[in-house]
Amino acid sequence: MKTVCFYFQVHQPWRLKTYRFFQMGNDHNYLDDFTNRAIMQKVARECYLPMNALLLSLIREGKGAFKFTFSITGSAVEQFKAYAPEVLESFKQLADTGCVEFLGETYSHSLASLASVDEFKNEVKLHTAMLKEEFGVKPTAFRNTELIYSDEIAQSVEAMGFKTMLAEGAKHILGWKSPNFVYTDAVDNKLRLLLRNYKLSDDIAFRFSNEGWNEWPLTADKYADWVASETGDIVNLFMDYETFGEHQKAASGIFDFMKALPAALQSRGIEFATASEAAKKLQPVAVLHCPYAMSWADEERDVTAWLGNDLQNEAFRKLYALAPRVKKAKNKDFDFVWHFMQNSDHFYYMATKWLSDGDVHSYFNPYDSAYEAFINYMNVLADFEIELNKL
Repeated sequence: MKTVCFYFQVHQPWRLKTYRFFQMGNDHNYLDDFTNRAIMQKVARECYLPMNALLLSLIREGKGAFKFTFSITGSAVEQFKAYAPEVLESFKQLADTGCVEFLGETYSHSLASLASVDEFKNEVKLHTAMLKEEFGVKPTAFRNTELIYSDEIAQSVEAMGFKTMLAEGAKHILGWKSPNFVYTDAVDNKLRLLLRNYKLSDDIAFRFSNEGWNEWPLTADKYADWVASETGDIVNLFMDYETFGEHQKAASGIFDFMKALPAALQSRGIEFATASEAAKKLQPVAVLHCPYAMSWADEERDVTAWLGNDLQNEAFRKLYALAPRVKKAKNKDFDFVWHFMQNSDHFYYMATKWLSDGDVHSYFNPYDSAYEAFINYMNVLADFEIELNKL
């Protein structure tokens, strides 16, 4: 029997206000509170609340047969508490069903795994504590920021006690192999790997409402036929949770599609599993060797979306050079800034990509240019460093 693993990423970055050079030394409030509040409440209204309600009803109708997996960043939970506490309660309702798994990840949706093993572990430890406090769960499976994965990162994740990890089913890593099987890491073969089927995932996440797509309109039955025709043991459908109602608007029919999909899949003999359940149930078929970091972003499926130019690399270097001083400060206010400055989104805004990748970057970018994003970020970082130096 074929298995489907649905995984949804829930993240909202803390957006910086326009912060100019002359504000340094005088203004230490770096966030755009109005924009953060407005976006969170909009996404709550259009995505989180209606989709959580739909998933809860599907779980109840399925009497435990319908299962799925979330990862929720610390930044998102902080904003739920600040701007939309009803959203946090609706996620807790889902947690209480026992049909939802919550994955470990970096608290700040950060690039710490590419900077320092110690910082990576600190981020994961903080996120694990948050999951325990808010949802009463301890994660055993892991999803790194933007599905960033390499042999070295896998070693760190396994050392932190995780049994399963999610990654991208990237062609340049898989070669002729299929993403529709369970794999193991290449270091000691202890970490089970679930790989995203990016074509079927992106059919929902990116192409669903595209009237120029030759498969539009996409129906639950048509999609279930595609899943059923896939070779392999498991089809991993991983996507941003904001796909539902935010990127693909309610008027596109995305909620109706998702409401009908579980029954359509089950009628074809397909069952559902959380990430950990799937990794336990299915035997790995091969080792996945990944010497260089890959991700689920852009055509290259590498880390150039965040560290692909001199602006990004300079900001990244300057940020993590401050880590020892932040740790030494032991100050909650400085810790809060340190975490939101690590949001990978800040580096994403500095990308200089073209064509279809450039279009995707522009869609998510509040700045007019990569240079503007860089200057604004570096101004905030400079003031933060000035304040650190006073301690």
